[in-house]
Amino acid sequence: MSIRVIAIDGPAASGKSSTASLVARRLGWAHLDSGALYRAITLGALDNLGERGAGSGSPWSAQQIVAVAEDLPVRLVLVDDVFRPEVAGVDVAQAIRSERVTQRVSEIAAIPEVRHWVNVQQREAVQAHSRGVVVDGRDIGTVVFPDAPLKVFLTASPEERARRRLAERGEGQGGRGGSGEAEVHREAEALAARDRADSTRAVAPLKAAADAVLLDTTRLSLEQQVQAVVALARTRLPG
Repeated sequence: MSIRVIAIDGPAASGKSSTASLVARRLGWAHLDSGALYRAITLGALDNLGERGAGSGSPWSAQQIVAVAEDLPVRLVLVDDVFRPEVAGVDVAQAIRSERVTQRVSEIAAIPEVRHWVNVQQREAVQAHSRGVVVDGRDIGTVVFPDAPLKVFLTASPEERARRRLAERGEGQGGRGGSGEAEVHREAEALAARDRADSTRAVAPLKAAADAVLLDTTRLSLEQQVQAVVALARTRLPG
C-alpha cells in the first residue's frame, strides 16, 4: 500500500509551510514542517552546547548534536493534526524562530548525521499517522519520501519571495518603490545566497524530484496555491 504523503519542497520563502498547512487542513490530514525540527535541534544545541560561533575553532561535533537531540529529547508531537517541535518537553514553536536559531540552522542542517536523524523522525511520524501527512521542506520528495504519490516543488521569483519574507517579519512597508525596493533587493540577495548554499551542499541538495509537479507561485495568491495542490491531491490520492 502506498504511503499517504504529499511532499512539498522549494526554496526559502516560496510559501511551502503556509501552503502545506492549509492543504493538510482542507484534506483533513496532518502537517509536518521539517524545517521546524531542524530549528529545534539547533535551539537544543545552542542552549546546551554553548553559543559557539561558526569557524570559532571549536565547532560542535555531529555526535554531540545528535546526542543532545536524543537526550533532551528533541521530538515531534502531534497536536490538533500539526506536528509541533518540543525540546525537553517544552513547546518551542515560537522560540525556534529567533534570530540566533536562524543564523545557525543552515549550518546544523548540512551535517549528514543530523539529516539522517531528522529523516528517521519524519518517517516514524508519518508511519504513525496513516490518514495522511503533508510534509514540507527542501529534500522531502528527493530523499525523505522518494515514493510519495504526490510531490510538489514550489518556487517564485526572488523579488516576490523577498517581499513575502519581509512581510512575515513586519518589514518592507515601503512598498514597491523607494526604500521599500532597497529592502526587497537586500532580502532577495540574502535568499539567493541561501539558495546557492542549499542547492550546492554535498548532502541532500535542494532540487526538484524528477516526478515533482512544478508550481510557480509568483503570481498566485495563497488560496490559489492551496487550491492547485488540493486538486492534485484529490486526483492522486482519492479517498
